[in-house]
Amino acid sequence: MNYRLADGIKIEASSAAGFLVASRPLRMVRLNKPLLKLVRRMEEGSITPNSAAESKALETLVNRGFVERKWPKLKDLEQLPSVSIVIPVKDRAADLRSCLTSIQALDYPQDKLEVVVVDDGSSDPTPEVAKEFGALLVESGAVGGGPALARNKGAAIAGGEILAFIDSDCTASTDWLAELLPVFSDPNVAAVGGWVDGMHHGSALDRYEAVMSSLNLGRREMVGGAGGDTFYLPSCNLLMRKAAFSAAGGFRSEMQVGEDVDLTWRLRDAGWSIRYLPLGTVYHAHRSQLWPFMKRRFDYGTSEGLLQQLHPVRGKKMLLPPMLTSILLLLAVALVCLTLLPLPLAALLLLIDSGLTRRKMSKQGLSLSTFKIISARSRAVGSLGYYIGYHLLRYYLSPLLLSSIICLPLAALTLALLLGVGLVDYRVRKPKMSLAGFYLYYFLEQLSYGSGVFWGCFRLKSFASYRLHLQTD
Repeated sequence: MNYRLADGIKIEASSAAGFLVASRPLRMVRLNKPLLKLVRRMEEGSITPNSAAESKALETLVNRGFVERKWPKLKDLEQLPSVSIVIPVKDRAADLRSCLTSIQALDYPQDKLEVVVVDDGSSDPTPEVAKEFGALLVESGAVGGGPALARNKGAAIAGGEILAFIDSDCTASTDWLAELLPVFSDPNVAAVGGWVDGMHHGSALDRYEAVMSSLNLGRREMVGGAGGDTFYLPSCNLLMRKAAFSAAGGFRSEMQVGEDVDLTWRLRDAGWSIRYLPLGTVYHAHRSQLWPFMKRRFDYGTSEGLLQQLHPVRGKKMLLPPMLTSILLLLAVALVCLTLLPLPLAALLLLIDSGLTRRKMSKQGLSLSTFKIISARSRAVGSLGYYIGYHLLRYYLSPLLLSSIICLPLAALTLALLLGVGLVDYRVRKPKMSLAGFYLYYFLEQLSYGSGVFWGCFRLKSFASYRLHLQTD
């Protein structure tokens, strides 16, 4: 296993101690002398630990976001597990052909692979395509029973140690399995998910979906175990130990959306960990027409109410540091009331907060310039504004728009939220499209998803998924 310093991490040292420092957001970890010596080795590039103690220390730094891990590819044929690729499909003969063609090109021994196609009542030549490619064809036992039911049927007869789920409207990169399977060298890992890219980039909506789809989990490795956060793995690019899948009872067959969220949360609740790597690419044919795009976002939103009932411990949480929250409220008042009066007080609070932060770091033995600390705390205010703004747009855009008709100052705040939050996502995700086009799809996505959340909760007569647990530290 190789390790390197994560992007943006700096090593700071004084006569008293050493530190790893991240500026976005500003945070640090104090290092003893042996650990400082170890991380110094990473200044030259990736390193391999020389002992179990070094591995444990580096893993701790990985989990805290200061160090990145590079998983080695499995080279010994004896190490390679048997894999059953499970593909649910209904009336997608052409898509299935492309999917199976990509699977034939996988950089993985074919004698270690089993391909299971589960037909969910197709009326087109889909079954013939599966047979043509030599896949094991299974009937779901229903007509349009849904992907969860179909995947369960396929998993039930699969003979591989690892189940690899991919959708029929996806194609796999040649390194799909080779890049993700090494994660199972950790016996605590039940499942791993990989990068989901867009298959097509011809239209602006294709390019928006390529980076903004909820199937794309971003460029940072993530891990989830016990706890109440909402990290999950999408089922279109999901590898899982068959033993863990069976012990968990598989997917809930009655769920049409959100079944992957539910399953990966149940695995975590059972004591397993799950991982996401920005590797092992699968290309997904996203919905490239406006109405299907909006309907799919609406459908995703409807799952939130049921997921909250099934997993009440995984409620929404938001950290609101009192000082930063006060600064943000003063800025909001200035915008809504169109006055500069709150700004001097906001600036004073920022200086006080920066002074307290500097004093706290100095007590630990780390000295940073006043400019760096003020800049970091200003970014922290901006980050808090983004997370609050995103939450409001995601769940309350419709009522905000209706209220804006009556209250013009609220209209200014809603517009500022949309422009500000959208601009952050545009700069971070870097879609290959104009900013104006991005704003259009961004607005429609938030409107559709939020409407779906409301409708799903309304049908269940429970709005618990709107409950937000506020924390101050």
